[in-house]
Amino acid sequence: MKVTQHIENAQGKSLFSFEILPPLKGQNIRSIFDSIDPLMEFNPPFIDVTYHREEFEFKELGNGLLEKKIVKKRPGTVGICAAIQNKYQVDAIPHILCGGFTKEDTENFLIDIDFLGIQNVVALRGDAIKSEIYFRPEKEGHHYASELVTQIDNLNKGIYLDPDLQNSAQTDFCIGVAGYPEKHMEAPSPDSDIYFLKQKIRNGAEYIITQMFFDNKKYFDFVAKCRAEGITVPIIPGLKPIATKKQLNMIPHRFKVDLPDELIMSVVKAKDNDAVKQIGIEWCIQQSQELLKAGIPVLHYYSMGKAENIKAIAKEVF
Repeated sequence: MKVTQHIENAQGKSLFSFEILPPLKGQNIRSIFDSIDPLMEFNPPFIDVTYHREEFEFKELGNGLLEKKIVKKRPGTVGICAAIQNKYQVDAIPHILCGGFTKEDTENFLIDIDFLGIQNVVALRGDAIKSEIYFRPEKEGHHYASELVTQIDNLNKGIYLDPDLQNSAQTDFCIGVAGYPEKHMEAPSPDSDIYFLKQKIRNGAEYIITQMFFDNKKYFDFVAKCRAEGITVPIIPGLKPIATKKQLNMIPHRFKVDLPDELIMSVVKAKDNDAVKQIGIEWCIQQSQELLKAGIPVLHYYSMGKAENIKAIAKEVF
């Protein structure tokens, strides 16, 4: 079932969903099930599965020569989605990126998941890999998420890359995209960020999932700006509980997200990471409860493969 249908069928009741990471290469599907099992009591209608680009590693060969090697550290997004739908009978939503894919790779990826009965995708540009300063698309790939959305929407219309195909089947994907309450790190301004988000909606996206935020006012302001610009699709808030002191520096640096002073000082004064984890849980519970009172259709949690703190939040909220 499509995300938009899940929201419509809920008839005003807020839904619980979460996102997982594929396991590192060398681990098996059991590690995924172990992170999902504790959360199934909250009846998630769908579970997002991230996709991770290949990284480059360099090996010294001597005499100043380097060997460039492609390393895929977290494979398995499509297989994990198939396993989730088979085991739990809930919709699995793969993330699909511009980076690391040619347009033909993208089309083949979409054909594969369509064959699996997957009806939802989240279309993302993807971040630059560690060896890049700025995002670099594949030679025959997409530069922007809006272009990727167009390709998916074209497939929904039966338009494939090969113009000579006859009687081509239409897919029926519900397309989600990312939104940034504090603007994308590369956007020159919040207004320009909304402009490009609106373009993704015009190209066929049907719902938005936000980057994490820790101040609900930023989410509400973002939604108000979107509505003022004529964006009417559901805007699902993405939430993540702080779990370690290290995240005070890592989250603002990696995601360009601000943390409220009250949360920062509570974490700074915590005696250890167990105390930090509890602070993060309580803060996220307060965020969640305020969002539920506002009638938000879905609360989406970035679990990062850790179910314990998400379960503690959900028990108080759902």
